[in-house]
Amino acid sequence: MSADSDPVRTELLAAVPVLAETFDALVSDAARTLSPAGCKAWLDGARGLQRLGRGPEPVLAWLDNLPAVVRECGEDVIGDTLEAMMKLASLTSGAVIALALTTLPAAARRMGDPDLLRGYLRLLHRVVSRAPRGLRPMLGVLEELLGKLTLSGLGRWVDFGAEAYRRDLAGQVAYFGLETEDSRAVLQAERRGTLFIDQQRKLNLYLRAFWARDFFLRPAAVEGGQFRPYVSGGALHLPDAVDDLPGVSGAELYRAMAAHLAAHIVHTRKPLSEQGLSPAQRFFIGLVEDARVEYCAIRAFPGLAALWRRLHPGADAGVDSPKKTGTDHDFSDKSWSVPVFSGSSSRPAASEVEHPGLALLETAALGMLDRQARIADDDVAAFVDDFHVRIAAGCEGGAISMELGLALFDLLQARQAVPSLRVLEALRIPYRDDNRLIWQAAEFAWLDDVAYLPASQRQVRRKVSLMEFVNELDTETAGDDAQEVWVLDGVLYDDDGTTWNEREGREPVSEPHHYPEWDYRVQLFRPDWATVFERRASRGDPDRVERILLAHKPVAARIRHIVDRLRPQGVIRERKLEDGDELDLNAAVDAVVALRSGMQPDTRITMRNRIQRRDLAVLILLDLSESTNDTVRDSDKTVLDLTCEASALVATAIAGIGDPFAIHGFSSDGRHDVQYRRFKDFDQRLDADAKARLAGMKGGLSTRMGAAIRHAGQLLRQQPARRKLLLVVTDGEPADIDERDPQTLRQDARKAVEGLHAQGVDCYCLTLDPKADPYVSRIFGGNRYTIVDRVESLPDRLPSLFASLTR
Repeated sequence: MSADSDPVRTELLAAVPVLAETFDALVSDAARTLSPAGCKAWLDGARGLQRLGRGPEPVLAWLDNLPAVVRECGEDVIGDTLEAMMKLASLTSGAVIALALTTLPAAARRMGDPDLLRGYLRLLHRVVSRAPRGLRPMLGVLEELLGKLTLSGLGRWVDFGAEAYRRDLAGQVAYFGLETEDSRAVLQAERRGTLFIDQQRKLNLYLRAFWARDFFLRPAAVEGGQFRPYVSGGALHLPDAVDDLPGVSGAELYRAMAAHLAAHIVHTRKPLSEQGLSPAQRFFIGLVEDARVEYCAIRAFPGLAALWRRLHPGADAGVDSPKKTGTDHDFSDKSWSVPVFSGSSSRPAASEVEHPGLALLETAALGMLDRQARIADDDVAAFVDDFHVRIAAGCEGGAISMELGLALFDLLQARQAVPSLRVLEALRIPYRDDNRLIWQAAEFAWLDDVAYLPASQRQVRRKVSLMEFVNELDTETAGDDAQEVWVLDGVLYDDDGTTWNEREGREPVSEPHHYPEWDYRVQLFRPDWATVFERRASRGDPDRVERILLAHKPVAARIRHIVDRLRPQGVIRERKLEDGDELDLNAAVDAVVALRSGMQPDTRITMRNRIQRRDLAVLILLDLSESTNDTVRDSDKTVLDLTCEASALVATAIAGIGDPFAIHGFSSDGRHDVQYRRFKDFDQRLDADAKARLAGMKGGLSTRMGAAIRHAGQLLRQQPARRKLLLVVTDGEPADIDERDPQTLRQDARKAVEGLHAQGVDCYCLTLDPKADPYVSRIFGGNRYTIVDRVESLPDRLPSLFASLTR
C-alpha cells in the first residue's frame, strides 16, 4: 500500500499540514481493519474531500472515523459514504460535513447493516435539502434519536419537523435539537417497543443454542404497509422494530420469527416448482410448508410449540384446546388483526380481515401446529388429522406441502370461501415469513452443496493391513465411485521401486478434522468452518540434515551447552518439609534445642529425595506457505531452507535434552483444505526417517493459521506432560485465498491462541516478518512473540529461544 499511498500522502500533507504527525499512525491503524483495496478507497476518499476546498475538518473526520464505520458495515459502504458527503458539500458547510462523519460510527453501530446505513445517508441529504438549519442540531442528539427510533421512524420525525417549520428557521433549530414539545411528542409517537439492534446478539445465541450453528440476522427497514420476515442470500431478515402484542413482548415475537426462519433454513432442502400455480395456491402451499418445518423443529425442540402457539389467533378463544396454560392469551380482539411493525401504516378493512375463509385458514394453521386443538369445522378437522398422519410418516421434503396445500385450497374453493390475495396476506400469524425461500432456487446456493445420501449408498473407507490389501483386494485402480475403498496405513512399493500413490498420482490424506472459525463481524464462531487434512510428508535426502549440522558447528557447540544446562541433574534433596519421606536429623536437633530453650520449634523436620525431570512437551509448528520459497536478500537461500536448518538444529537440542517433541507444518488452499504435515512426531525418534522428512519439506499455498493452531493444540493436549508449549514459526500474517478481509483470519488466530491458553497450552510465535508488530502482538499477546529482523539468523535464534522458554 505504501507505493500507492505516497502521492496521496504528499497531496494530503501539503493541503492539511496538521496531518503530518498522525498520518502514518492513521494508516497503520486503518490497515488492521481495511484490506489493501479498502485502504486505497479510504485514502482516495480523503483526497476527494480535500479537493472540495471545505477546509481540513472533513478530511480529518473522514480519516479518523471511516475505519470504525467499515468495521460495522463492511468496505462496500466507503464509496456510498463518499458520494453522500459530496452531495452534502453542495448544501452545507465543511463543519457540518465533519460532524456528520464524526457521528457516523455511532449510526453504523445502531444500524448494523450496510443497506440501512445507506438509507441513513440518504436521510441526511433529505434533512439538509428540506430543513438546512436542522442537520447540525439533529447530529448533536443523534445518539438519543437512534436509541429510540428506527430508520423509518427517524424519517417520519424528520419529515414532520421539515414540514412544520418549513419557514421558521429558528423553529427548525429548536425542533431538530429536541428542544420543543412537539419534537418530543413526535419522538414519543414514533418510538417503538423493541428495536432489532438491541436483540440481535441475543437472537444469534438463541438460535445457536438450538441448532449448534450460526445464522446471519439482518434488520430490514419497514417504510410502510405490511411486512413479513424473509430469508434472502442466506440471511434472516427481520423488521428493524416490532411493537408488543397483548401478553407477548417484542423480544418474544423476535424469537418466534427467528426460530421460524431458522426452521425453514434447516428443514427446507430444495425449492418447490411454482409452474401452473396461482398466487392463492402458492399461499396455501406456503401455509402448509410453514406447518411442516415447524413440526420438524418441534420434534427436536418441543418447547418451540408453546412459543409459536401463543402467537396464533384463536389459540385461547374460538378454538378450544385441552392443553391451556396460564401463559396463553386471548387474541380474538380485532385490534390485533394484523401484525404491527415499525412503519406499518396501511391495513385491510375490518370487513376484509373478518372474511370467513381467513378464519378457516387460521383454524387450520393452529390445528396443524397443535393436534390437541378442538376444531368445530368437520372438514378442517379432517384435513388437520390427515396432515398429522402424513407428517408423522415422514416430515422431510416439500412434496407433502404441495399436495396438502392444494387440497386445502380445493376445500375452500368448493365452499366458495377462498379469500382475495389481499385478505390472505392479512393472515393473523405475525411471526410467519413471506415464504419466498421455498420458491426461489437461487436462495439454495448457499446451502450445503452435497445432497444427503442414505447410509446404504455412502462410500465406505476402511483401513486394512498389508496382507489383507495384497491378498483380498479386487481392483487396485478403482475410481472414486467405488462402493468400498481400502486405505493402507503405510507405503506399498511396486516392483520398480515406486509407491502406488506415486504411480497413481494421488497423495494420501487423513479423515477430515473440522474446526470452528471466529467471525469478528457477528462475534460468534462459525461451527465446523475450516477443514484440516493431514497429508503425508514427502521425503528428502537425510544426509542434508547431517550437512546442516556440519555447516553450523558454532551453533552445534552452543546446543551442547544448552543440553548440558537444561538436562535433568538427577536426585534433588528437598529439606524443611512437614510431610517428607524421612527425618532430617539436623532440623530435628534444632527443633529439640528450640523447644528446651522455651521457643517455638520449627515443625518442618523431614526431607524428601526427588528425581529432577522436565515435564514438558513441545510442538514446533512451521508455516509452509508459498512465501517461504522467496529468496532471502543477499543470500542464495530461501526462507524454507533456513526454516529447515533451524528445525534440524532445535530438534537436535530437544532430542539431547530428552523432552518429547514434534515438528509439524501447515499450509492452506481455502477453508476446506488446510494441509497439515507431520515431519517428526512425539513418539518418533530423530532417526534417518525423520531427518528425511525434514529435508523434504516444501512450501506452497496460503496461511490459515487459526485452524492449524487448533489442530496442533489438540494433538499437544493429548500428551501426558504437565507443561505444553506450541512454538509457531511463520514469515507473515494469516491469509487465505477465500478471505478478503485481513482482520478475519487475524482475529480467528487470536481466538485460537486464547482457546489453547485456557486449556493449559502455552503459545509462542517466532516471526520472520519485520513489520509484524501490529498483528502478531494482537494474536499472541504482548510478550509472547519474537521478531527475527534478519532471516538468516533464524538457525541461531531458534535453539536459544527454545532454551529461554523452557528453562
